[in-house]
Amino acid sequence: MERHLQPDLPDVEVPERRKKRARAPYGLAAPALVWLFVLFVIPMIAMVSLSLQTGNSLEGFRQTFRFANYTDALSQNGDIILRSLRNAAIVTGVALLLAYPVAYWIAFYGGKFKNVFLFLLLLPFFISFVIRTVAWSFILSDNGIIFGTLKTLGVLPDSYRVLGTTFAVIAGITYNLLPFTILPLYVSLEQIDRRLVEAAKDLYASKRKAFTNVVLPLSMPGIFAAVLLTSIPAIGDYVNASVLGGPGTTMIGNVIQSEFLRDRNYPEATALAIVLMGIMLVGAIIYARLLGTERITEA
Repeated sequence: MERHLQPDLPDVEVPERRKKRARAPYGLAAPALVWLFVLFVIPMIAMVSLSLQTGNSLEGFRQTFRFANYTDALSQNGDIILRSLRNAAIVTGVALLLAYPVAYWIAFYGGKFKNVFLFLLLLPFFISFVIRTVAWSFILSDNGIIFGTLKTLGVLPDSYRVLGTTFAVIAGITYNLLPFTILPLYVSLEQIDRRLVEAAKDLYASKRKAFTNVVLPLSMPGIFAAVLLTSIPAIGDYVNASVLGGPGTTMIGNVIQSEFLRDRNYPEATALAIVLMGIMLVGAIIYARLLGTERITEA
């Protein structure tokens, strides 16, 4: 009598099929890796090579591996780098204080109009970055619609001015980067399960306790992303400092722009850009370590 026995072991996968499945992720990532190599790795290699050259725009540049370009960039612009870092820190802090209540209100109380509020929030930013900055120069001008009116009413003295000061530069950068702070905060707050907040209140937690013990820790991924997305562009900004600032408000982006376009000192300008990028990269790593990326994902 013939019987067909079912094997107890599962079907063994063919080795060739297993190899194809192992190679599939690399194939899917290949376009992005090629894009990254062409538009990031190759330009970075070219920048590092240019930063170690000597010469001028008339006679040309040659590779001499002059590492002194980096020390010159730091020694000549150390105070401007510190000023840029200080301004970026202030911009990031102010943007967080302004953006968190807005993102919180839209996420928790926006209801079915959340998308409308987000669209209205982003609507001014459909206009060019430069045009919006120039508009701020008119608003903050000595005889503009705000300060000119206050001077006419006698509220402010005629010598009072904001344009050309550090305050104007910080205000302009904060305004232009505010969406980069609001959007990641909104996404993080929107993903919070409202039942957790209700459970905290059922356990006799006040609104403040529920916020500090539930909402705030769960929104840490959004805060982490918002700080990075705001501080990094703020450090390298040069448009606001050029339009709204004065001689004493120059930021490191203005120096790099001048070295490239006016002085045509490409090696030192490139070295300064690489130094700035290195400072931002180290700062981001330290920030991630202090905040704790594992803690963020667990939250």
